[in-house]
Amino acid sequence: MATIIDNQPKHRHPEKRNRPDTPILRKPSWIRVKAPVSKGYAETRAIVKDKGLLTVCEEAGCPNIGECWDKKHATMMIMGDTCTRACSFCNVITGKPSALDADEPRRVGLAVAEMGLAHVVITSVDRDDLEDGGAMHFVHTIKAIRAASPETTIEILTPDFLRKDGWENQVIDAKPDVFNHNLETVPRLYLSIRPGARYYHSLRLLEKVKDRDPAQFTKSGLMVGLGETKEEVMQVMDDMRIAGIDFLTIGQYLQPTRKHAVIDRYVTPEEFNAYEEIARSKGFLMVAASPLTRSSYHAGEDFARLRLARDAILAANCPD
Repeated sequence: MATIIDNQPKHRHPEKRNRPDTPILRKPSWIRVKAPVSKGYAETRAIVKDKGLLTVCEEAGCPNIGECWDKKHATMMIMGDTCTRACSFCNVITGKPSALDADEPRRVGLAVAEMGLAHVVITSVDRDDLEDGGAMHFVHTIKAIRAASPETTIEILTPDFLRKDGWENQVIDAKPDVFNHNLETVPRLYLSIRPGARYYHSLRLLEKVKDRDPAQFTKSGLMVGLGETKEEVMQVMDDMRIAGIDFLTIGQYLQPTRKHAVIDRYVTPEEFNAYEEIARSKGFLMVAASPLTRSSYHAGEDFARLRLARDAILAANCPD
């Protein structure tokens, strides 16, 4: 976990400022995307800015922003733009966060209604500085969306609530339609890639969701191309299934800047297809695996497929 000092400037990973720059591998043809220029993109951007909101699409430099915003799909990022951790894969600012904006949940709800979203994804920075890790801010945001847009299904992508004494139960009890928390990488790489987190704590968080509310969908994601082995990825899949996780996403890690974790290699589309086939054989209800897959990429369409997959299993187990 990064050390946060009052009045310290915010940085994109202050603990790595003195390291030599690392090279960035040239992107292969299958991972290049066009710059966002569409009318739909501009309209989505205008709504987000008008409501004074942040999106992880912008803050993390998502390669799919043009496609998603053209369809008025945006992943709202609550609780500010400054994270209390310094994961080496992430481009979100690290530093001392500002106080929570109590009006933010209401504005998120209004934006969701104005955009006419059938499905919305809400994520956040890590807020280790807060007693509840931001749990109640998630709860207030879920309630505000339900008040402003009752038909919208809600997916949350949460921090791990590490050392927050059960506050995550408040979020589970708010009954989002999908509870997502990304494991991000294999256990061996946690110390260098996700040093402020603990692999088994994150796994247990998702297991706790299922224990507390079996009807709630759980979801988690992995990045590949960081030096993990195929066997390690398969072991994480097994761990996820033991924890009852329904939906797995796997995407290519992209190095945001030369000061971030180095890309070990670009995983080919054929390898992603193989990962998807293996994951489905292990019993996940839904799997999305491709170079450009991200946690919220095609989230609405994937949620519809997730419900259909569950309903098919229920029908098979309870025939008339």
